[in-house]
Amino acid sequence: MNTAYTIGLDFGTDSVRAIIADCMTGEIMASSEAHYTRWMKGMYCDASDHQFRQHPQDYIESMTAVIRGVLHNVNQPIRNSIKGLTVTTTGSTPVAVDQSGHPLSLRPDFMSDPDAMFLLWKDHTAMEEAALINQKAKATTHLQSCGGLYSSEWYWAKLLHILRRNEKIKNAAAGFVEHSDWMAFLLTGGKDISQLKRNVCAAGHKALWTENKSAIDFIGTIDPLLKIFTDQYPLRCDTAGGIAGKIDVGWAGKLGLDPYITIGVGALDAHVGAVGASTEPYVLSKVMGTSTCDMMIVPQHDLKEKYVRGICGQVKGSIIPGMIGLEAGQSAFGDVYAWYENLLTWAAPDRKQLLDKLAEAAKTLPCTDQDPLATDWFNGRRSPDVNPHMTASISGLHLGIDAPMIYRALVEATCFGARAINERFLEEGVPVKSVRCLGGIAQKSPFVVQTLSDALQIPVQVAKAEQACALGAAMFASVSAGVHPDIATAIKVMGHGVERTYYPDRTRKDYYDNRFDKYTSLAKQQQPDIITDRRKLLA
Repeated sequence: MNTAYTIGLDFGTDSVRAIIADCMTGEIMASSEAHYTRWMKGMYCDASDHQFRQHPQDYIESMTAVIRGVLHNVNQPIRNSIKGLTVTTTGSTPVAVDQSGHPLSLRPDFMSDPDAMFLLWKDHTAMEEAALINQKAKATTHLQSCGGLYSSEWYWAKLLHILRRNEKIKNAAAGFVEHSDWMAFLLTGGKDISQLKRNVCAAGHKALWTENKSAIDFIGTIDPLLKIFTDQYPLRCDTAGGIAGKIDVGWAGKLGLDPYITIGVGALDAHVGAVGASTEPYVLSKVMGTSTCDMMIVPQHDLKEKYVRGICGQVKGSIIPGMIGLEAGQSAFGDVYAWYENLLTWAAPDRKQLLDKLAEAAKTLPCTDQDPLATDWFNGRRSPDVNPHMTASISGLHLGIDAPMIYRALVEATCFGARAINERFLEEGVPVKSVRCLGGIAQKSPFVVQTLSDALQIPVQVAKAEQACALGAAMFASVSAGVHPDIATAIKVMGHGVERTYYPDRTRKDYYDNRFDKYTSLAKQQQPDIITDRRKLLA
């Protein structure tokens, strides 16, 4: 096959991006982006209540726009040579569906009900339900694959929250599905929820799926409301690179695609982004966006039966088939900078280049013991040791503190959160060979990446691929469509490699060690080591 192209479709927090990639070189032939109209207006969200919902119509409209847009930007021979499409999305982002497999919020009687919409990954309304799951599982090993604690960001907690609070949805829902699975189901013309394929990535990391399904069966004993949904959860899930089906003829016509195109099994954006950044064993791929996800692949024989405590998940085949995928992350990263930007421009909405100007000023500041210190838990803590109740702080303030000094403290806080994750892997005997950053912040903010290298005191690479998540999806699409035999080959042929490496300023080691110790002390004040007595359980 001399000519072949695939489409990678990446649904992020604020927008969806589409690329067309050359399967023989990895070259990006065209790209397109569209923001979610309702989401950008703040509809169905309430940050004070940790509620973040997205309407499926936003996904449908933006997907239609970007695929038409990306096709418009290439010539007819390229359009005729597109072989496949794979979708990647945020997660856990589930939605209640009817028996036909379509979200309840697409029906007139639910179209304005936030509980019938997709619960975005950062929705933390299910904190009480997550606490119940953790309490019930305390004397078991059922949570060992997610580091020992279940998060309010994840699938079963969100389901239980909606089922408990919304009688109408409880009576109407035939099932719940992840965004990453629903998009493939939609594009292949699925008509019944029993036909829907679930991906290993979302199922394993967010829904406790394993090949024997024991942890999911346990979830069904926690509350009778969950049992019908745990019983219907499949024994088999599919890895990325698998085939969801051929594109539905109707959707092919709407999008301007040929009807023979293969739709690949979906997956979560950070996991696919690690592939787009040409991940390797023991390389920690850090997807830096509104939050972060830290992804690592480890050979199965290295971990054997060991589980890493305090991370977000440990799943066979979740990133690359045949490898163990490890996930950690921070609940707020870019969101921290956006919060500060919004704070400073509250009465002056023209925020053009504000963060760039703050960074320029912040990088020239001297480092002293009197510098203000911040923590990064603006949306709770994801890892290590998930705790949605943790809150952020800024200390050491006085009248001599200015805006760049606070900005630097906030950037340092996010980098200390990253260091806490690195150190947990090392404590658990998992080496971090290198750190590879991808995403908009990695590409656009040298100050943040340099601070990260200084705080970690190790070199930090920046992936060359500007749209690593979409590129990873296009790589998986090349496997689903039969262009490449496996994802390892796709990475070798289509990968873009590393654009730049940042090296730590060794003269700042003591400064950052001292400040990280203070950061860690603040963490312990909010959450003592509540799982110390469970380390033997998770070993």
